[in-house]
Amino acid sequence: MCEEQLIQARECRILPSKKPSIVIGIAGMPGSGKDTVKNIISRYGFPVIIMGDEVRAEAKRRNIKPTPENLGRLMLQIRAEEGPDAVAKRCMGKIRDLDSSVIVINGIRSPSEVEFFRRNFESFKVIAIHASPKTRFKRLLERGRSDDPKDWETFVIRDRRELSVGLGEVIAMADYMIVNEGTLEELEREVNRVIERVIKGERSDRKC
Repeated sequence: MCEEQLIQARECRILPSKKPSIVIGIAGMPGSGKDTVKNIISRYGFPVIIMGDEVRAEAKRRNIKPTPENLGRLMLQIRAEEGPDAVAKRCMGKIRDLDSSVIVINGIRSPSEVEFFRRNFESFKVIAIHASPKTRFKRLLERGRSDDPKDWETFVIRDRRELSVGLGEVIAMADYMIVNEGTLEELEREVNRVIERVIKGERSDRKC
């Protein structure tokens, strides 16, 4: 991001308020590039809430090893026990503690979570990140995180699990779509373009 964009983003911050004026949700299949997009957006200075951290924290509390299978089962278990928007609700404490006019939530997975955030934030926009299965599998192998699949079969099982909670519907109904099949530079340009559209669109009738 160029220095001018960073300056504009900082200047557009509203004075301290416990309720953000814009909340941006990021959704995408595993390996689509959500973390990379999160890192690009963070250069604007906006705080980022990672929904998957709630599941990993719960696994730690229950002394569950953070493997793809274990975290996947725990994700489904939390939603079964507490409702389909359970992880979103768990994030609200962190969100309320933040003091920023724009907040990013990484890892939206279900329509129920989208509905929950729309009820709580007047301006909530979803950005979907898309990449082909082959590209995503390669990225996950290279990333090598403990909860990443190590073979194609595990990858497919994880994809099906993610889709079972409604992630495909979230992606299909997103406000903005970014295809991440090119270079990092191309992704950065597209992310910056979309973020500028979101911020300018939501603040078109409001002075910074």
